Amino acid sequence: MKSLAELQAIRDKAKANINLRKENPNAARVYVGMATCGIAAGARPVLNAFTEEIAKRGLQEDIMVTQTGCIGICQYEPVVEVEIPGEEKVTYVKMTPERVARVVNDHLVNRNVVTEFTIGAYT
Repeated sequence: MKSLAELQAIRDKAKANINLRKENPNAARVYVGMATCGIAAGARPVLNAFTEEIAKRGLQEDIMVTQTGCIGICQYEPVVEVEIPGEEKVTYVKMTPERVARVVNDHLVNRNVVTEFTIGAYT
C-alpha cells in the first residue's frame, strides 16, 4: 500500500463484499460444528459439500451455511444443526459429504427431516 487512495480502494472493496452478504431474516441456517473434534472427524468436507450443494441449486439467498465451534456432542461428530424459522432445530450427527445432498433436498427444500441422520436415531 503506497497511498491513501489505495487504502480507500481496499476499504471500498471490503464494504462491497459485506453488502453482498446481507442476511435474509427468513433464511434457513445450517451450522457445521468446526471445533477440533469436528474437524478431526471430517467436518470440513461436510461444510464444503453443503456450500457446493446449495450453490449448485441456487439457494444461497434462502439457506445460510455457517461454521460454528463446539456443539458439545463430540462422539457424534461431524455434527450439523439446521434451523428453519418457525420450526424446531434439528441436529444431524455423523454427517458425511454423501449425506448432504439428501439433507438439502429432503429437509431444506421439501421440509421433511431425514430422521435416520438425526441425533435421535443414535441415542
